[in-house]
Amino acid sequence: MNFDAVFRSRRSNVMATRGIVATSQPLAAQAGLDILKAGGNAADAAVATAAMLNVVEPISTGIGGDCFALYYDAKTKTVTALNGSGRAPAAASIEELRRLGYTKMPSFTGHTVTIPGTVAGWADLLERHGRMTLADVLQPAIWTAENGYPVTELIATGWARQVKKLLRAPDWESGDLDNGPEQPSGHELLIDGRAPRPGEIMRLPTLAETLRGIAAEGKDYIYKGEFARKLSEHVQRYGGWITPEDMATHTSTWDEPITAEYRGVTLYECPPNGQGLAAIIAVNLAAGFDLAAMSPADRLHVMIECMRLAFADAQRWVCDPRVVDIPLEELISPEYAERRRQRIDMHQAAQDVPYGIPMAGSDTVYLSVVDGEGNACSFINSLYMGTGTGLVVPGTGVSLQNRGALFVLDPEHPNALASNKRPYHTIIPAMTTRDGELHACFGVMGGYMQPQGHFQMLVNMLDLGMAPQQALDVPRWMLAGPDAGLGAQEPGGLVMIEEGWDFGVMAELARRGHRLAPVDGFGRVVFGGGQIILRDPDTGVLIAGSDPRKDGCAVGW
Repeated sequence: MNFDAVFRSRRSNVMATRGIVATSQPLAAQAGLDILKAGGNAADAAVATAAMLNVVEPISTGIGGDCFALYYDAKTKTVTALNGSGRAPAAASIEELRRLGYTKMPSFTGHTVTIPGTVAGWADLLERHGRMTLADVLQPAIWTAENGYPVTELIATGWARQVKKLLRAPDWESGDLDNGPEQPSGHELLIDGRAPRPGEIMRLPTLAETLRGIAAEGKDYIYKGEFARKLSEHVQRYGGWITPEDMATHTSTWDEPITAEYRGVTLYECPPNGQGLAAIIAVNLAAGFDLAAMSPADRLHVMIECMRLAFADAQRWVCDPRVVDIPLEELISPEYAERRRQRIDMHQAAQDVPYGIPMAGSDTVYLSVVDGEGNACSFINSLYMGTGTGLVVPGTGVSLQNRGALFVLDPEHPNALASNKRPYHTIIPAMTTRDGELHACFGVMGGYMQPQGHFQMLVNMLDLGMAPQQALDVPRWMLAGPDAGLGAQEPGGLVMIEEGWDFGVMAELARRGHRLAPVDGFGRVVFGGGQIILRDPDTGVLIAGSDPRKDGCAVGW
């Protein structure tokens, strides 16, 4: 591992042997570390950290959202994938939305609320891999929600942007906002109708009560009973379809991870309906190039072109595989990558980026935990766009996600809205092993940035020899996602470039036909927030970094 790469990191790497937690908020990282110190393992600490993030970053994650996890079991040397995402309600209907005048999925109405899978995911992760109870690991979050915490500058800035949505203000920027009742319950996440200011103590008593109910009754508190009734009534008030029966039938699923071999390690991603497929395809494509030997301009050009091809496939094929057959084995195969790689021109940005036709068939918080035994949990939890829909279940402090916005209204598309179907999902954790031993537990939150972040972190570490913190500090690039109106797979689609890149490299990319959009200041949040923990299999030493674009840190003991 190269700790003296040309790029100088802004932070030191964190090192420990008995466990490390890395996430986007210090109080959450410490909550997870406390659980490790109390005898919990990586799964226990991951749930404790995720629950605390719900309290200290409620605009990004929580009970009303979804989660995914990859878990490495040090004894069996196996990686399992947890899909904690929810499905569309049984009554979901393309025809009804078309009758209402929608030509695409709305973003913030009740129609976009899918069943929140978070709490079932927490419980199921603990049941399979944990040592502690849900009641044990929720205690730090309950105490903090009730007693309060000072809000950080970055989170306060993001919170302020959500006020009008939470209050369903008539002048809010969304064109599909259904105002619903005159007294929206978003005030539960505000102070006298405004966002908390930096350094101000924020208390969330209704959320504390909800967490206390989960601690006492487990996941049934959310899916069977008064909470499920309140959620259903609130969603229906804003046009949605969810019923208590939909809530009661929700289940997580355990899946076989999808993998790719790259520079001597195995990359693991959750399979569809998550967009980890995009990272797998991009890595397979890049494996055919000697990126380390290339000039910075050539390397960046090739990586962008690999990512465009990967997104073209992901946006076509990622959907719920239990509803629609996906030619997954073909899509992740080296042979498929070899055929698709022929489309990359070293001298010109692609003018045509179609999805492939396989031969064989038809927002967010992230946390990483590795314990002293070498077990690891790569965990991601999200509401999607800010506070999701901004719909807060009255008296609970729970904001509901808008993951249904990622469905499409073309009934012939694999990702078409349908009853009891999971949508395309942006949130993805990642993990790598080398010769069966844990190599890295990592992820990068942030919508369509996530597979691009995974790809860039791998190249930084494996091709360029960077340590975790260096790999996170390096300036990033991002293909604008379809939610920006500029599809990542479109010819000449916008490439957002973080400040810090060499002007000569950017000029060369522009000469090759890339449309560049430099981003600085607060806009840098679009490049996500990553966490990386590496493990040395010989010594057990853990080496971690935490993204400087967020408030967080890596903490160990």
